[in-house]
Amino acid sequence: MPVTRLNHAVLYVRDVDVSVAFYASTLGFRTVMAMPGAAFLQASGSNNDHDLGLFQIGAQAGPSGAGRTTVGLYHLAWEVDTLDELAATKGRLEAAGAMVGATDHGTTKALYAKDPDGIEFEVSWLVPASLLSQEILDSRESMQPLNLDAEIERFGGQTAGGIGISIPVQI
Repeated sequence: MPVTRLNHAVLYVRDVDVSVAFYASTLGFRTVMAMPGAAFLQASGSNNDHDLGLFQIGAQAGPSGAGRTTVGLYHLAWEVDTLDELAATKGRLEAAGAMVGATDHGTTKALYAKDPDGIEFEVSWLVPASLLSQEILDSRESMQPLNLDAEIERFGGQTAGGIGISIPVQI
């Protein structure tokens, strides 16, 4: 069974309306279908039927213990097309008080944030294969804090990112 990509993710949340408003205002998701206690959202650049399903379980729900006291999903990661889009997303996440970190993974420039229920997610831009160097590939082994302004200066704010993972043909 050759899996080609993740089609959608489903999250249990305390309040669907709060989560829908958050994902719409910070990441630009739009509601494609909703019913009491559930909503299905699509990312603005997606051709999926939906990218995120949200199911309400109520205010009494405790925080996820995944990675601390239980097994479970650490985070979801979404890609943006340009570093300018990543910078704009960073601004919206900061305004929402959702940012928890920003990391330079060499081939991937990543923001980390938490939604209103504390569910972590990543928003990233991938260095396109045509711009990869051995230095960038080697830097994957040592994560560094992300200097987004420096990366925009280096690669250009409107440079289209790679897809999935950028693999150079030859270095």
